[in-house]
Amino acid sequence: MDSYDVDFVVECRNSMDFWGEYISADQISKAEWLKHYDNPSNLGILIESKTFIVQKKDGTKIGFINHRLNLPYKWMEISYSLVPNERKKGYGTEAVQLIVDYLFLSKDVARIHAFADVKNRASQTVLEKAGFQREGTMRRCVFNRGQLRDYCIYSILREEWKEPKILTRASRHR
Repeated sequence: MDSYDVDFVVECRNSMDFWGEYISADQISKAEWLKHYDNPSNLGILIESKTFIVQKKDGTKIGFINHRLNLPYKWMEISYSLVPNERKKGYGTEAVQLIVDYLFLSKDVARIHAFADVKNRASQTVLEKAGFQREGTMRRCVFNRGQLRDYCIYSILREEWKEPKILTRASRHR
């Protein structure tokens, strides 16, 4: 990730508009983000964390998607967000499908999961279109903007994935 990408991620992370009403924006400096990016840890369990920029074909940066690997348990967690004016155009679904293909093709993991606020229907739709299944609701699990919020957990298992969706679609258009 080059410095322009880091600047974009930090700008997004510090923007209330970017996160919208469902996720708290944690203020973070560029130095703090680089420290986390270079040395991710979660009580010694988190093995890998990687952030990718989501951009349009013309190179315009419109968001990011990341994954975090928990090796002892063989699962990945993904999260994503797009700039407000590029939402509901299919970019989120495509980004999630791409990262699922990438992770199942390149990592030895049994499942990939993601969380969404129960009121964030758009994010739930992205996950469902990408083949994720809703597993349940975690009640009052995230403190956001002065209140405890419920979150849904979604997952896709390796055996449910079967084959790359984006790579398969791209090869049919040649």
